Amino acid sequence: MNLLQRFVMPGFNGVLEIVILSIAFYYILLFIRGTRGVQVLFGLALIFIALILLTYFFQLDTLNWILQRSTFYIVFGLLVIFQPEIRQALAELGRRHFFGGPAFEQSTVDNLVSAADRLSEQKIGALIAVQRDIGMRTIRETGVQIDSELSPELLVNIFYPRTPLHDGGVIVQNNRVVAAACVFPLSQRDELSRTLGTRHRAAIGITEETDAIALVVSEETGSISVAYRGRLRRGLDEERLRRVLVSVLLADKPRPTRASKWPAWLRLKPMSPKPAVASPRGEEHVA
Repeated sequence: MNLLQRFVMPGFNGVLEIVILSIAFYYILLFIRGTRGVQVLFGLALIFIALILLTYFFQLDTLNWILQRSTFYIVFGLLVIFQPEIRQALAELGRRHFFGGPAFEQSTVDNLVSAADRLSEQKIGALIAVQRDIGMRTIRETGVQIDSELSPELLVNIFYPRTPLHDGGVIVQNNRVVAAACVFPLSQRDELSRTLGTRHRAAIGITEETDAIALVVSEETGSISVAYRGRLRRGLDEERLRRVLVSVLLADKPRPTRASKWPAWLRLKPMSPKPAVASPRGEEHVA
């Protein structure tokens, strides 16, 4: 009874604070789910809880004083550990949805699909990133500036073996090829297959840091893959590739054959996995 008497119902401000904190913690856990930082956060939480219990039961005043004074350093350490996730979250907040994103036309999708199909038939390795809302200026500066109209012929000529610009990635912006031979950041995720080559890791890496969508053509097998939001879909044919590009690049345009725009990417049925073995050139080889 005494315990019930001590219990006080929170007022409006208390309820509001609980709701705000619940939403904040929910989105933080949702955002870091599946990242390398989750394991680090789980380990730190276990250590912190163990130290609190130890100081409470054994009355270790000195250790308790150190824990209280180390709060700032713990927060600073979390900022360092989750630096990639925090940067991506801030980039998402800074996206230019309120002012209108880049306008993509159906011709952009057609040119990309045609180029990927030609490159796949000739087994020419390629890496193409389509810039959306988040800018890629620093990555563009690592390559050669082009600023030319997008066409399948241009992409095939760029990636043709032993040409000056074939090594590296191409950036497409506003239906134009703006740079070639660019150096894309490689994904450092531990759960990625070791058979993935440099192109595929670069495609995943660029989509982890930006909202771009990346196309990859394997030099060994000619298979077409697409990376988006850190996810890689492999072994796409022409029709499936077109569906993915339309669902991402033309999501804001009305289409009579689609009841919804973004879920089309999620509704793609995964292909049956095929055994892959590493090759000397660093690309994957599907048996």
